[in-house]
Amino acid sequence: MAKERKEITEVYNARELGAGKMFILGIQHMFAMFGATVLVPALTGLSVSATLLFAGLGTLLFHLITKRKVPAFLGSSFAFIAGYAAIAPNGDPAKLPYACFGVACAGLLYLILAGLIKTFGVEKVMRFFPPIVTGPIIIAIGLTLSSSAVNNCATNWLIAAVAILIVVICNVCGKGMIKIIPIIIGVLGSVAIAIILALLFGETVVDANGTEYIAMKGIENLQIFSTASIQNIKDAAWVGLPFTYDQTVFSIFQNLDSKLLVTSLFTIVPIALATIVEHIGDISAISSTTHRDFLEDPGLHRTLTGDGLATILASLFGAPANTTYGENTGVLTLSKVYDPAVIRIAAGFAILFSFSPKLAACISAIPTPVVGGISLVLYGMISAVGVRNIVENKVDFGKTRNVIVAAIILVLSIGVTYSANGSISIPCGDFAIVLTGLAVGSLAGIVLNAILPGKDYQMTGKGLKDVPEKELEEGALEADLKEEKAKKVSK
Repeated sequence: MAKERKEITEVYNARELGAGKMFILGIQHMFAMFGATVLVPALTGLSVSATLLFAGLGTLLFHLITKRKVPAFLGSSFAFIAGYAAIAPNGDPAKLPYACFGVACAGLLYLILAGLIKTFGVEKVMRFFPPIVTGPIIIAIGLTLSSSAVNNCATNWLIAAVAILIVVICNVCGKGMIKIIPIIIGVLGSVAIAIILALLFGETVVDANGTEYIAMKGIENLQIFSTASIQNIKDAAWVGLPFTYDQTVFSIFQNLDSKLLVTSLFTIVPIALATIVEHIGDISAISSTTHRDFLEDPGLHRTLTGDGLATILASLFGAPANTTYGENTGVLTLSKVYDPAVIRIAAGFAILFSFSPKLAACISAIPTPVVGGISLVLYGMISAVGVRNIVENKVDFGKTRNVIVAAIILVLSIGVTYSANGSISIPCGDFAIVLTGLAVGSLAGIVLNAILPGKDYQMTGKGLKDVPEKELEEGALEADLKEEKAKKVSK
C-alpha cells in the first residue's frame, strides 16, 4: 500500500500535470532561489543582472552535462564572499574582475577532482577532504564574514533587527513555501517597513564623505536609503544587457596587475575545497529526496564537472560562483515533483529577468541595514552548516589528532584574517604571494590531516563518513577479493 501511495504522490514526469502547472512550478523554483542568489552580488558589488543570467545558463549547462537527470538549480555561492572581500574590498569595480579570475580557477579545481574521481574512484580521492577538514573550514568562512554583517547592521540596528526577526519567524514558524523562501520574505518585509519609516520620519543627510542618504530624524546611525540608489531606479531602463566588458575577467589583461592576479589565485582557489564537499552534500540530499542515487548515475564526476564549468562560465563574465541550491531541494520536498524539466523552466525565467536593468537597480537599492540583517543570519548559518557537518559525521574529538586539525584551521583562518596585516605575505621574486586566513587555514588543515596518524574516511551513499582505519583496511581487502573473483569469472 505504501508503495502504491508513493507512485501516486511523487511525480517524475511533470508533463503529466500539464503545461500550466509546470509553468507555476517553475516560477516557484525561481522564487526559491531568487532571494539568496541576488543577495550575493548585493554583498560583493558584482552585477545583479549577470548573476541571474549565469545562474540560468549555468543551470542549463549543468543539466546538459548530467544527462538532464539531476533536478538541481545552480545559484550564487556564499562561500566565496570572503574571497571577493579580500581581493576587492567594498566591491571595488577595478579589482572585482581579479577576484572573478580566482573563482574561475577554483572552478578548474572541480574539473581536476572530477577527472581524478573518474580515474581512481571517489573513495580514494575524497579521503583527503574529510569532515574534520571541511567542517572547520566552513565554520571559519562564516565567522570571518561576521564583521561585515555587523558593520552593515550598525547603520540602522532597528531595521536590521526587523529583517533578522522576519527570517527567524519564517524559518521556525513558517509552513510550506514560507519556510522554503524565508530570505526573500525577510528582504521584502524589512524593505517595506524601511519605506514606511522613510516616508514618516525620513530626512536627507549628507555625511563627511559627501554621500547623501535618507535617515530617520536625520540621525546618522539610523540610515535607511541612499538617495543615489533611488535615482538609479528612476533612470534605469526596463530592458538592457546584463553586463559590460569592464566587468568581465577579459578586461584585466588591458592593464594587468600580475601581483593581484597571483594573489587572487592563492587566496580564492582553496575555498573550493569547502564548496566541493558542500556540492557532494547537496547532491546526496537531492538523491535522498528524489529516491535516486545521483552519485552513481549520472555520477559524482559529472555533477562536479557541471558545477565547475558553470562556475567558470559565470566568473569569466563577472558573475558569482555557482553552487547547487538547498532552497530548491526544499521545494522538491514540498511539491514532490522531481522532474528536472521544471528546474529548467526556472532557469529560463532567471535568464529572462537578467535583461531588466530596472530590476537590478531595485535590488541594488536594498538598504544597507537590511543587507546587514539578512547576511548576519546567513553567515551564521554558514558556520552552523560546518558544525552540522562535523556532528552528523560523528567526528571523534576524543582523538588528539582531530582536535589539532580543527584547532589549526580555525585559529589560522580567523587569526590571520583579523591580524594587523590581515594576511600572510610570501616573497616570490618581484612580487609577493598574499594568502588570506582561509587559504592558510585550509592548506594547513589538509596537510595535517594527511600526515597525522589516526582515523580515515570513506564515501558512502550519504557522503563522507568517519570509519576506523581497521575497518577501511578490511573493506579494501574485501573489495580486492571481489575484484579478483570478477576477473576469474570473466576469464
